[in-house]
Amino acid sequence: MSAASTPPVEGVGGWRYPRTMPSLPESHHSVQVPRGGGVSFWRKALAFAGPGYMVAVGYMDPGNWATDLAGGARFGYTLLSVILLSNLMAILLQALALKLGIVTGRDLAQACRDHYSRPVSFVLWVLCEIAIAACDLAEVIGSAIALNLLFGIPLVWGVCLTALDVLLILLLQHKGFRYLEAFVISLVAMIGLCFGVELIMARPAIADVVGGLLPRAEIVTNPVMLYIAIGILGATVMPHNLYLHSSIVQTRRVLPDADAKREAIRFATFDSTLALLFAFFINGAILILAAATFHQTGHQEVADIGDAYRLLTPLLGTTFASTLFAIALLASGQNSTITGTLAGQIVMEGFLNIRLPAWLRRLITRLIAIVPAVIVTAMYGEKGAGSLLILSQVILSLQLSFAVIPLVYFTSQRRKMGDFVNGKVLAATAWLVVAAIVGLNAWLLIGTFRVWMA
Repeated sequence: MSAASTPPVEGVGGWRYPRTMPSLPESHHSVQVPRGGGVSFWRKALAFAGPGYMVAVGYMDPGNWATDLAGGARFGYTLLSVILLSNLMAILLQALALKLGIVTGRDLAQACRDHYSRPVSFVLWVLCEIAIAACDLAEVIGSAIALNLLFGIPLVWGVCLTALDVLLILLLQHKGFRYLEAFVISLVAMIGLCFGVELIMARPAIADVVGGLLPRAEIVTNPVMLYIAIGILGATVMPHNLYLHSSIVQTRRVLPDADAKREAIRFATFDSTLALLFAFFINGAILILAAATFHQTGHQEVADIGDAYRLLTPLLGTTFASTLFAIALLASGQNSTITGTLAGQIVMEGFLNIRLPAWLRRLITRLIAIVPAVIVTAMYGEKGAGSLLILSQVILSLQLSFAVIPLVYFTSQRRKMGDFVNGKVLAATAWLVVAAIVGLNAWLLIGTFRVWMA
């Protein structure tokens, strides 16, 4: 029987939606959650740990490095407050995404298909696929640049080599979703370790770092600083992460009663918040490293990843610094491709309710990213790859509004969420965040197009 002819299912608050396969069916409810009053807090927290870190990698992907490097090199520690504010916004939106998935059993893509007409859902799917391909493009280029810096592999061949991670994803997911989560967390830990060592080498002024966490009026009054600040804010919340998080939280086997869902939301939010605070440390560390190493030594025009790599060795006095930088970049790129391909599968299945073999879906996603990356790197080299990296972030900014608005709307509707609906204060805060993100992304796009047209 087709999905169209199957009787609808009644969800929370009387919300009726078509009977379809669960989100990410091969991993749905595959992770057991300990139950009972005698289970400790930390044991339950460990059972829910993982999805937050898979989402967090999108907040430390190669697409964010350029803005962090530019902000630190040009303005020192001043824009640390912008990174902090961006992460606080991300924590709120990701908490709403996981709540939608746990409460309704629907990911954001499925919820959009349930609510909107077929033409609108199709347009939303196309826009989201473009955004995922753009994000994947950033990870492909970032990984290729890292391979070039570490091993001298030409960018074109490095781009091609990134296709092999599709096989790694399939292998890990076949063994169990926890293996995939463990691999992602290991790479996140590697990135953190690399930048921890880099910061020790750079020896930033602690007082200046703490001062940078406080917002300054100069950020708004200085047009150049404002432009970079908007770039940091605009590129922080990745639209595919909202779809991804609303799906992968459903890998936990949560009972359908309200108390079990409430507990799941609490522990999943704890996992997500910790992971995103770690992402704040990574992004902050990139900016602090640039401020301490480049801004303080007069290299204030550094914004390119390759330039930063080449300058770290002479400025810090050891080749180890540049090597750690490139290793962190490679780990960041590979981590982000894993979550990007998963998001691609979730979005296609959720919006269109069609199923393709996992290997075919991920291969399609990877090829969409690899083909333009190969063409540009072959024709224009590293500078062209850098421009393509920036273009990918602009495309992400264009799509973001079409993800955050439905998310906040759905979680603020009692007929969809029942007793889990956003309260008045939470709803007002969420809409304020949406307005800020949409407005800042629009400002960023206008400024970018003005630069291109000049």
